[in-house]
Amino acid sequence: MAITVYTTPNCSWCVKVKKYLKEQHIPFKEYDVAKDKRRAEEMVRKSKQMGTPVVDVHGKIIVGFNQPEIEKALRR
Repeated sequence: MAITVYTTPNCSWCVKVKKYLKEQHIPFKEYDVAKDKRRAEEMVRKSKQMGTPVVDVHGKIIVGFNQPEIEKALRR
């Protein structure tokens, strides 16, 4: 399962999305875009957004913590 979460420090929605994924025992890669310019550029290219979190679930891009959309993407 290929799930990537682009985050920044002090982002409460980032904390919530990571907590949700951990509670569901769903493995994911996390990239702190404040520290990794390459990943920040990747996030913007994928989402057309500067805000975090951005969640990539199998290529489906979800901006923010949108639990119903994350669950829908996980079922694919």
